[in-house]
Amino acid sequence: MRKVYLDHAATTPLLPEVREAMLPYLGELFGNPSCLHDWGDAAREAMDTAREQVAELIGASADEIIFTGSGTESNNFAVKGLALAQQGRGKHIIVSAIEHFSVLHSAKTLEKWGFELSEVPVDRYGVVDPDEVRKRIRKDTVLVSVMHANGEAGTIESIPEIARITRENNISFHTDAIASAGTVPVNVKELGVDALSLAGNQFYGPKGVGALYIRQGVRVMPLLDGGVQEEGRRAGTENVPAIVGLGKAAELATKDMASRMKHLGYLRDRLLNELPARIDHAVITGHPENRLPGNASFCVQFIEGESMLMLLNSQGVAVTSGSACTSRALKASHVLIAMGLSHEIAQGSVLFTFGIDNTEKDVDYVLEVLPPIVEKLRQMSPLYAKFIKKGEGGA
Repeated sequence: MRKVYLDHAATTPLLPEVREAMLPYLGELFGNPSCLHDWGDAAREAMDTAREQVAELIGASADEIIFTGSGTESNNFAVKGLALAQQGRGKHIIVSAIEHFSVLHSAKTLEKWGFELSEVPVDRYGVVDPDEVRKRIRKDTVLVSVMHANGEAGTIESIPEIARITRENNISFHTDAIASAGTVPVNVKELGVDALSLAGNQFYGPKGVGALYIRQGVRVMPLLDGGVQEEGRRAGTENVPAIVGLGKAAELATKDMASRMKHLGYLRDRLLNELPARIDHAVITGHPENRLPGNASFCVQFIEGESMLMLLNSQGVAVTSGSACTSRALKASHVLIAMGLSHEIAQGSVLFTFGIDNTEKDVDYVLEVLPPIVEKLRQMSPLYAKFIKKGEGGA
């Protein structure tokens, strides 16, 4: 049976070059970078190199990069840390309705701590209208957080336009670029953001490591108390092997991004164009053009996404239904609901995310095995039976 991995939004495989870069720091170069001896020096120098590599990926300075334990930690750090650092000026924050739960739940936590929260809606493509952000700004607004790209729907947002609005109003602006950094060009100066989150496992680096860009001069309150690591901004002994891997992955992404985008965009477009021709009542979700190159997302009507996921897995194809953080929740995606889809249609979501090792034969295989799966599930679906009956003139 053919094995096809199409769940790169959940995590990407570790590149061999990244693994090789990490190995010495899992063995003989085991020192703590905070220590003032040769073992500590080697670890600290490796981290300095990684910091430069990550900074280059996003057009930042090395001293603006804070290493974290994940993209989720980076988002928590940014949303809570920026808001708490500025609460003397105000306690109002703005986020979009389609943010990752690490942003939405951080914002909800701030509400419990006395902040007020406004959510910005999106259109049917998942696009945030910058004017809708402007409308929600108040005198006590201290933070806006809108993601650069949605990993589930694939839509890329107009971050520079939103940034102009926040700058005009002297408001800190954070963007979650976990789905986009290392995949498409991301430059913090061009985006105009004050803070940006990324994660290594989204671009062929290790899991369990992320980074947060904080523009020089922007205040952020540390979330972890302890030592003085990361210039006192994030306490705790650093995960040196993972940080080295993140740096190497960033270096490779910087070098290979154009060719990766071309390859992924071709595979994505083939599936987006050909799958609806093979399966009726399959709805493409996300923006038709301005979307991540490896993202092909659909809702297949009258059946549940989890059922498709399991049957595809039995045929050797790995996909997800909704985001990786909600696929086990067995409920409709908040992203799709915010985009105006009904709960019934949103339940049928299926997300294909391509990686650099995927080929046209993988697309061919999906187009071969998915239509019979959909037909089988629809034959068991009372919703489909009701639809067919109505189509035949029934009540």
